[in-house]
Amino acid sequence: MLQLSAAIAGLVTGGAYALMGLSTLLTYRLVSVVNFAQAAVGAFGAFAMVVLYEGGLPLVLAVPAGMAVGALLHCGLGAIMVRWFSESGEGVKAAVTIAIYTGLVAVGLRLFGAQHPHRFPSPFDAPALTLGGVVVTWTAIVTMVLAVLFAAAPAVLLKRTRVGLLLRAQAERPTTAELIGIRVPRLSMIVWGIAGAASALAIMIIAPQLASDFGSQAALITPALAAVLIGAFRSFPITLLGGLALGVLQGLASTWQAVQQFRGVLPFVVILVVLVWTRRGDRWDEPA
Repeated sequence: MLQLSAAIAGLVTGGAYALMGLSTLLTYRLVSVVNFAQAAVGAFGAFAMVVLYEGGLPLVLAVPAGMAVGALLHCGLGAIMVRWFSESGEGVKAAVTIAIYTGLVAVGLRLFGAQHPHRFPSPFDAPALTLGGVVVTWTAIVTMVLAVLFAAAPAVLLKRTRVGLLLRAQAERPTTAELIGIRVPRLSMIVWGIAGAASALAIMIIAPQLASDFGSQAALITPALAAVLIGAFRSFPITLLGGLALGVLQGLASTWQAVQQFRGVLPFVVILVVLVWTRRGDRWDEPA
């Protein structure tokens, strides 16, 4: 019973990991950027929401406002990429996002650090149903629904719509796409904005379960990247499953005394295992 309860509780965390991972995958698939700043941007949106909420703005308005902050901040990052790094390699783009991540964390800790404690609201904590004697909250259901929708929508968009075809063209050959009349900057900004808003929403959902400091929430990029790696930076459904599985594993680890204190490093272990497995056919003793 304890393990089942922990696994179901882990679905909330896993759903947020999946949503964050799907946002990261969306950015990679459509604008060819491995975005290490994704969670930091989402954390800014989440903290903007809680500051507005504490200032008296109703939650139903504070949540979209926080998502808008995440979207605008992410669009600013996207504008930098489109303007100066659209033809750069993936390594250069990733390095730029790491630098921006460092800057965002420094600013975020200054604005929302331990000297400014905040308590995130939990509007969906009410019980929704009972499964095997374990109460499932609305938070778990809402998180799962959002994650599934965010996994299905991009897959359908990319494969079955003209907009998806244009997005794939601008991701693979941005200069060529622009020469044939595709409005690459506009499409890119839409992608960046949607991913930023989704990241902010994911952190808003998971924030009540975490330490309410900016640094911890910005560090959610690690489990997000673990989920994306499980999906091989290609598959939205497998990234969804990877994020959910990671959350469930962390939930189960909390019930095992021997590994309980190490559950925070589980995303790093998953990343290491996936990287070793995917490169298992390489000969590491060959000269570069």
